[in-house]
Amino acid sequence: MDRILGALDQALRTLFATPRGTRPCPVVPAESTHLGAQERQHAGALMRVNHVGEVCAQALYTAQALATRDDALRAQLEQAAREETDHLAWTQQRLEELGSRPSLLNPLWYAGAFGLGLVAGRIGDRVSLGFIVETERQVEAHLQGHLDRLPQGDHASRAIVAQMKADEMAHANHAQSMGAAELPEAVKLAMRTAAKVMTTTAHYI
Repeated sequence: MDRILGALDQALRTLFATPRGTRPCPVVPAESTHLGAQERQHAGALMRVNHVGEVCAQALYTAQALATRDDALRAQLEQAAREETDHLAWTQQRLEELGSRPSLLNPLWYAGAFGLGLVAGRIGDRVSLGFIVETERQVEAHLQGHLDRLPQGDHASRAIVAQMKADEMAHANHAQSMGAAELPEAVKLAMRTAAKVMTTTAHYI
C-alpha cells in the first residue's frame, strides 16, 4: 500500500507540481541565445516533445519500481527516476523561457507510459530492464534528431538536450549491465510506432 501511495504521489508531482532538479541546468559557457519569433516557436515545440518524454520517463520508472519484487532493482529504478527529474525540471524551465507550454495531454501520456511500465515489470525483471534499454536507445536517437533540428543559435536548448542524451545513454548501459533481456523486434517496432504518435501529437498539442 505504501508503494502504491508513493506511485500516486509521484504522478501528482510530475503532472501538477514544479519539478526541482538536483543538478544545475546545463549551459554553454560564454554563449548566449538570441532567437527570432519563428525560431522560438520551433524550439518551443521541440522542447515540449522532450518534456513529454520526461513525463513518460517518470511514469515508466515509477511503474517498474512498483512492479518488481527485487529490492535492489527497485532502488535502482527509483534512483533513475530521480535523475530523470533533472530533465523534467530543465525542459520545463526552458519551455517557460521560450514562452511555450507543456503538452495539454500530459496526463494521457503519463497514464499510457505507466501502464506499459507496469506490464513490463510484471512480466519479469529481465524484460523490464530490456524495456529500459530499448526505451533509452530510442530516446537517445530521438534527442540526436532534435540536436540536428534545433536552431544552431539556441545554445540553451542544445546544452540541455546534449546532457539529456548523455544521461539516457548511461541509463541504457546500466540496465544492460544488470542483465536486460533483448526484446523481440515486433515489440521494438510497436514501441517506435507508439513513440512516433506521441511525439508528433505533442509537437502541436
